[in-house]
Amino acid sequence: MTVTTDGRVLTPRALWDAPAPVPGLKISLEFFPPRGAQAEARLWENVARLAAYAPDFVSVTYGAGGSTRDKTRDTVLRMRRDYGLAAAAHLTCVDASRADVMAVAEGYLADGIDHIVALRGDPPQGAGPYVPHPDGFPFAVDLVRALADLGRFEISVAAYPEVHPQAQSAGADLDNLKAKLDAGATRAITQYFFDPAVFLRFRDRAAAAGITRPILPGLMPVLGFQQIKRFSAACGAGIPDWMERLYDGADADETTHQAVSAMLLAEQARVLAAEGCADLHFYTLNKAELTISACHLLGIRPRAEVAAARAAG
Repeated sequence: MTVTTDGRVLTPRALWDAPAPVPGLKISLEFFPPRGAQAEARLWENVARLAAYAPDFVSVTYGAGGSTRDKTRDTVLRMRRDYGLAAAAHLTCVDASRADVMAVAEGYLADGIDHIVALRGDPPQGAGPYVPHPDGFPFAVDLVRALADLGRFEISVAAYPEVHPQAQSAGADLDNLKAKLDAGATRAITQYFFDPAVFLRFRDRAAAAGITRPILPGLMPVLGFQQIKRFSAACGAGIPDWMERLYDGADADETTHQAVSAMLLAEQARVLAAEGCADLHFYTLNKAELTISACHLLGIRPRAEVAAARAAG
């Protein structure tokens, strides 16, 4: 059974009888620019499948050090043009002057893209710790201010329920989030987490700190448990003990692993929705299946007109 923070008990029967715990539940999706022809074909196949679920917006990442700048732009523009999606482009401060970064931003405006996910960003692998460009934006908050001054962007920023690995403290990390939102950001999207209680505690701390803008929980499908363990160790996302037990032996059988991952993602989403999270952000990893499973169990169905358009080619 699931027990919500206000003490309500959701039995399995109650959950199945109410497949959409929050009326008007919205989803958003993250993708990354593909590398190679096969990866590109798979990306667009999965974008087409997920577009039918009417995401509130989709975002496209920006490679370390701005390494995918042109590919990010091309992907964002195609998502809007060919699939009618409200697309957001990630933009970072790394290895670029203020003039260069703002030229990219203004180029997006000229192309009709008015939503930026503003991030400090990470240097390329092996380049050492982050050092601001001498003529660049030192941190994400500085980029947010510049974008907000244009007065034409919707701006999303990152939040870290388990604290950014380079933050001096949890308090300093929360202060930085508030500064970004106060500087003009529209919303925050969290780093992924696996225990919903981690997000709920963070949400309470954010509210106590005076943060009133929406904070979207970020959910990560587990495509490979050992892989996600390694990645999580590097980015500071915790792996609960119960999750270790849940996946014990599952990597040996693809069908079992897929079933466990679908159940986990859907249950995370259902608990968060029951706790009043009206917007859920899925890190799709350019794959549709697990996100679609979660949507189905949340009561979200493909829009008929989108599905019909897909069937017609």
